[in-house]
Amino acid sequence: MIKTLTKHGNSLAIVIEKPILELLGADAQTPFEVSTDGKVLTLSPVRETDDAKAFAAALERVNKKYPKALKKLAE
Repeated sequence: MIKTLTKHGNSLAIVIEKPILELLGADAQTPFEVSTDGKVLTLSPVRETDDAKAFAAALERVNKKYPKALKKLAE
């Protein structure tokens, strides 16, 4: 499939059709990693791992348990 870039504000964008997103299991909220070797552009959906889910849950618990202490540390 050949795609062309579309003007989007001061940037350029590539539209990814719904069938391709479905094939990747991606939607509008899916983060993509963008990489290049200087000649080829690669887009890869970022998959949330069990480790990332566990970390996010632990972070949420800490934020709920120690909000005042964390705010003081940030000052």
